[in-house]
Amino acid sequence: MIIRRIEESDAKAVSDLIRKTISISNKKDYPEDIMDQLIEIETPEHVLERSSWTHFYVVLEGDAIIGCGAIGPYWGKEDESSLFTIFVDPDKQGKGIGRLIMNTLESDEFFLRAKRIEIPASITGVPFYLKMGYHYKDGITEPDEEHLIRMEKIRQ
Repeated sequence: MIIRRIEESDAKAVSDLIRKTISISNKKDYPEDIMDQLIEIETPEHVLERSSWTHFYVVLEGDAIIGCGAIGPYWGKEDESSLFTIFVDPDKQGKGIGRLIMNTLESDEFFLRAKRIEIPASITGVPFYLKMGYHYKDGITEPDEEHLIRMEKIRQ
């Protein structure tokens, strides 16, 4: 496996990975119509737009993209960052790929400069993020109006 920054030519494969993962992994935790709306949004153009202001990484196994994740500034702040778009191919989950993505993101300059890192987590991702040392922001364990659970890690 190789992890590297995204290239423009990766956009369709990343979009396909995200859409597949949402349709298989996330649909069990959310109403189908909400996931269908999210799948529509996750186009190659959306991936490239997100990669324009984040450090966006992809995980490759051979030529296949099997995971992705991004980190960027939290609302433009220098001392806060946020993790985005963390997905692992459902056929590859439970094999350390998510941990590889998180380790990479937590070695990135956006992480290292931040005192606080936020994750707008899906219900599906919460158990993984808890294992990675993230906690519920403000103790709120229920999804917000965007159907996300806000999690964070405070660095000393």
